[in-house]
Amino acid sequence: MTSPAKPPATRLPLTGLPLTGLKVLELGHYIAGPFATRLLADMGAEVVKVEPPEGDPIRGWGSRHNGHPVWFSIHGRNKLSVTLDLKNPRDQARLLKLAARADALVENFRPGYLERIGLGPDRLREANPRLVIARVSGYGQDGPYRDKPAFGAIGEAMGGLRHLTANPGQTELPPPRCGLSISDDLAGMYAAMAVVSACWGRDAGEGGGGRTIDINLVDSVFSLSEGILPEYGLTGKIRQPAGAAIPTAAPTNTYPCADGKWLCVAGNSDFIFRRLMAAIGRPDLADDPRMADNGGRCAHAAELDAAIADWTRTLPAREAQERLEAVDVPCSRLFDIRDIAEDPHFLARDSVMPVDDPLLGPVLHPAAPFRFDGVTPREMVRWTGPAAGAHNEQVFQDWLGEEQQA
Repeated sequence: MTSPAKPPATRLPLTGLPLTGLKVLELGHYIAGPFATRLLADMGAEVVKVEPPEGDPIRGWGSRHNGHPVWFSIHGRNKLSVTLDLKNPRDQARLLKLAARADALVENFRPGYLERIGLGPDRLREANPRLVIARVSGYGQDGPYRDKPAFGAIGEAMGGLRHLTANPGQTELPPPRCGLSISDDLAGMYAAMAVVSACWGRDAGEGGGGRTIDINLVDSVFSLSEGILPEYGLTGKIRQPAGAAIPTAAPTNTYPCADGKWLCVAGNSDFIFRRLMAAIGRPDLADDPRMADNGGRCAHAAELDAAIADWTRTLPAREAQERLEAVDVPCSRLFDIRDIAEDPHFLARDSVMPVDDPLLGPVLHPAAPFRFDGVTPREMVRWTGPAAGAHNEQVFQDWLGEEQQA
């Protein structure tokens, strides 16, 4: 493994971020736990990522550049990395000392693992009764499935999302995943929200000790189910895949264009529908009594989709988008990462921004998804994902008062 390189500006003060001063320990690996702490770090928390001596396994995923993992530049940004062997008594003692200085701890091991190695919540709270502990797992800390292994795809499958991503009537191909680790990211977002809430409740509201938070992948996906559950409970209806359409609004779909690309169009409201029909040269459909309201349009969605597709097939996606936008119809071609990286809106807002990574060189980063007045998106990326153990000396000195290690 490449020797740790200390990134610059790890002590950069930035008081404009709301979580400045919050100390968080991450015992995370792979995606969900580390994504939660990345969000907290982007908002100013001082996050210490505790990695095994060989580093987080996620460092072995994805592309590499200059011998270093590209993904980790973002995955570990704004975090301080230390290496500890959690099964080693000396390193366990160090971890407990770190926990004594922390406000919160985020972990995403399988349920029971920390208890088995002697670092369960009871022992952590002996070191710090006020410690908020967020536990992220596949199925939760209890229930009949708690001990089953899980990754993000399992959260999508059991949480009901993968059932809905199929194309209607297509049975020869499996329903596709969305292309990102959506269940891990959702669990991470919920964990970050819950950590802030628990710290607020402890410090400003209810007082007392720290709380334990139980977040899991399956429930995180299931939480997005909108009205599906009450629909089933009241009527027995099981929502089925709808493809690119929305069953409750029409016309809303994704349409093929002359250049092989796709255009997403949302002509939902009555007024937008009329403008859309005029733009595609079908004012007769706007005047059709069957299409006078959304219910009627949903009943005849296939006819409307065919008319819109007949029009989009005659134009490149960008031109079709420009024509519809000119009459204020919500639409967008389907962006790939090149489209995003070159788009003037993303660039003007610094949603895509170049960052100098000491391990990779110049690299593009996505901005944090939240904005705070007085702080620019570029200022929020204080440093990029460091090498494993890059901050051993800094953290053990600053947090624990240890002398410099040989």
